[in-house]
Amino acid sequence: VQLQASGGGLVQAGGSLRVSCVASGRTFSRYVMGWFRQAPGKEREFVAAVSWSGANTWYADSVKGRFTISRDNAKNTGYLQMNSLKPEDTAVYYCAADQALKVVTADAAYRYWGQGTQVTVSS
Repeated sequence: VQLQASGGGLVQAGGSLRVSCVASGRTFSRYVMGWFRQAPGKEREFVAAVSWSGANTWYADSVKGRFTISRDNAKNTGYLQMNSLKPEDTAVYYCAADQALKVVTADAAYRYWGQGTQVTVSS
């Protein structure tokens, strides 16, 4: 499956942004989708994930209550709605997908990755 992330940009602290991930190729609807981010000088970290049906979601503690992950399988698209953004949310955001993941929070578990989209939150 090929993934294309988009929707990043510059936003002030406290603002909102939604990033999207469009999938093509294999049946996206059977894949777990995750979002990860990497800030300059830091390792890539888990942000959120959603099961293939959308029934189950997982969040990093740092974004819980502020970010919402969702998907529309009819459109082969996943979303990450980010509210109450903070400067520490500044990073390149990557979407990822795979099937039958044992650990959805581990980036090494995902085989398919998008190219990343920059999110910058100004203070």
